[in-house]
Amino acid sequence: MTDALSTLLAERPWILADGATGTNLFNMGLASGDAPEFWNVDRPADIKTLYKGAVDAGSDLFLTNTFGGNASRLKLHNGQDRVFELNKASAEIAREVADSAGRTVIVAGSIGPTGEIMAPMGALTHELAVEMFHEQAEGLKAGGADVLWVETISAPEEYKAAAEAALLAGMPWCGTMSFDTAGRTMMGLTSAAMATMVEKLDHKPLAFGANCGVGASDLLRTVLGFAAQGTERPVIAKGNAGIPKYHDGHIHYDGTPDLMADYAVLARDCGATIIGGCCGTTPAHLEKMREALETRPTGSRPTLDAITSALGAFSSASDGTDGAAAPVRTRRRRARS
Repeated sequence: MTDALSTLLAERPWILADGATGTNLFNMGLASGDAPEFWNVDRPADIKTLYKGAVDAGSDLFLTNTFGGNASRLKLHNGQDRVFELNKASAEIAREVADSAGRTVIVAGSIGPTGEIMAPMGALTHELAVEMFHEQAEGLKAGGADVLWVETISAPEEYKAAAEAALLAGMPWCGTMSFDTAGRTMMGLTSAAMATMVEKLDHKPLAFGANCGVGASDLLRTVLGFAAQGTERPVIAKGNAGIPKYHDGHIHYDGTPDLMADYAVLARDCGATIIGGCCGTTPAHLEKMREALETRPTGSRPTLDAITSALGAFSSASDGTDGAAAPVRTRRRRARS
């Protein structure tokens, strides 16, 4: 299989990725608690619309609707025996959309976390995690994905298992983690530690970085943390469209298309090469991001003050790369009746 993403990375100074999957599917009628992966078979026309929305808005790369397409997640919906089928179907629809775009568009096979805790803290062993990720990878490969896209990972052990699964599938891959706990992942990893970990993997990703998390400001501080390590590997920035707010029974993200345009340019100037959105990011946001990347000149690396001035305050005082300790987790006691 031709490594289309490496070719595009060599040709372009930046690549626009897609936006949200869940947000856009909810807007199309997906009910909370339902497995979006079932739509790959039950409502393929809607999945094609999802993909086409990103491509028409200017995305050079988009993710398949398979974030929860592993056996552990699908078991919650009695779909653990449909991993290969659902992943293959999603990638096939994506391949059709990409091949009809009239330009090079990369199909990235989304692989999210298992939802389980890795040993020794939990019951998920390395071998079982590799097996689950590999099963999903083979379905995405069979459907025509160009690259595997591991995302929203918190535990380094799970990231390493995904890397091994990509190697078993013979697929190039990219991998992002979510730095949503005072600048660290939920399992305590800093951006600096991730950059170091990536270079020690036997099967290294084509690009690595951060997605989701808290807000766009926090994510760009993480990207600056990657850059400070001197990495030469392409960096991914896929931040949420603002901060989630609960309104009229639904979650809405307050980031406007104009704010995400500012974010995209700042992400590029921070050192990111693959730039996209995560939760709350719609085609309207992507259009503005594309326009900004094409028309605004590259600037110097922004300061933290410049980022917060444009995008809002950080959610924490430190991201851990300054030597600050990880936040202490305390267990709340139950109130006695």
